[in-house]
Amino acid sequence: MTPLFTARDIRCAIPAPGGGEHVVFDGVSFALDAGEIVDVTGPSGSGKSSLLTAFARLNPYASETLTLDGRDAASLTPQQWRRLVAYVPQRPSLIGTTVAQAVRLPWTLAVRRDAPDAGAPPSDGAVRAMLDAMGCADVELERAPHDLSGGQAARVSLARALLSGPLVLLADEVDAGLDDDNARLVADLLARTVRDAGLAVVRIRHRAPDGRASRILRLDRGQLTDISRIDAPQHEEEAR
Repeated sequence: MTPLFTARDIRCAIPAPGGGEHVVFDGVSFALDAGEIVDVTGPSGSGKSSLLTAFARLNPYASETLTLDGRDAASLTPQQWRRLVAYVPQRPSLIGTTVAQAVRLPWTLAVRRDAPDAGAPPSDGAVRAMLDAMGCADVELERAPHDLSGGQAARVSLARALLSGPLVLLADEVDAGLDDDNARLVADLLARTVRDAGLAVVRIRHRAPDGRASRILRLDRGQLTDISRIDAPQHEEEAR
């Protein structure tokens, strides 16, 4: 079976103080199947966020060869790519005067508005149901985004990404600021969406494994290694 998403020969090198460059990773390859959740762990500073932004075509210091559903990334504009490969950063930016407006932002952009399969923006009921499922029943749709806590903002950003209907979701520690109960709600929602919609998910995580991932990968010293078969408490402690 052809993977839904592939990344080959990924290289990331950032300018070093005093000249030259620091190579974060080089020659990394990755493949993701539809309906799969993959967790990426590793020490702080190992390049996990850099890897995710390379997947999203948002990393100016990265070069890579990407395919999505059999199509080379070069055949898609960056805007088209980001419509199909949704990226949720650690510190999301929510634009709009209300939470509802922030969630519907993608439908106001020309790349989606003018697409033949754009679909209608989500109704208040759909937004409300998504937020409730994430443990955000206390987040009013008319609330100003700047009034949200970090954990609430992360979940609103995740709701926006999921409601936009991507093929791949890239989530950078969206559960980092949540308590265990709310982190579990987010994990349950992702698992249901993967099951029902065939979405594929890559998560950067530092929390203990939650049993949702089909694979757990570790990025360390420029190498991306599958550690799914290593004892979970051991490899999670190493990733901290």
